[in-house]
Amino acid sequence: MQKPWGKAWCKNLERYSDYSNRVGRGRSYVKNGFIFDLKIFKGKVISLVQGTRATPYTCEISFNLLSKSKWEKIQELTESRFKTLEVLLKGQFPKELQEIFSEQGTGIFPTPKEIKFDCSCPDWASMCKHIAATLYAIGAKLDKHPELLFSLRGVNMSELIGSALEKHKNSLLKTAKNIKSNRVLDVRDSSLGKLFDIEFNS
Repeated sequence: MQKPWGKAWCKNLERYSDYSNRVGRGRSYVKNGFIFDLKIFKGKVISLVQGTRATPYTCEISFNLLSKSKWEKIQELTESRFKTLEVLLKGQFPKELQEIFSEQGTGIFPTPKEIKFDCSCPDWASMCKHIAATLYAIGAKLDKHPELLFSLRGVNMSELIGSALEKHKNSLLKTAKNIKSNRVLDVRDSSLGKLFDIEFNS
């Protein structure tokens, strides 16, 4: 059974008409262990898939890197969710972040326009079953290592935590400053000066 990251990955691909009936074709390949040496790099995934011949086929799938504007928007939307992001670091996929990350066209999951693929098999179909298997296998890989999704799109998951931590710290400092200012004002209240016969300097 797929975990949240794998489900989110496949659900994202399957909601596009070009992929809806194809990604599932590779499910049996993954379950039967026909995917070898799947590696996820920045902007690229490479795998070996065992087909009908003795030698495995080589699949290479390229992904556009996440644009700076999209990444900044995601950071902006998540920076107030410090505690939720801590859960993210533990490998979980908090419900509060699923909508942000999965938003079509603006989230971290890729669209078909951002994906290009190539397979060494002789199948000239727009998406052969070896590519479909590799796409499905990526989801299984993300279940164990969700940080690889961020690496794949060329961004760093820890930046979300850093941004949220900075905002959280600034908020605490602002609160502390306001409390300190209020206390100073209270002490310098003119009525207190009269009561204790003290004159406060401005």
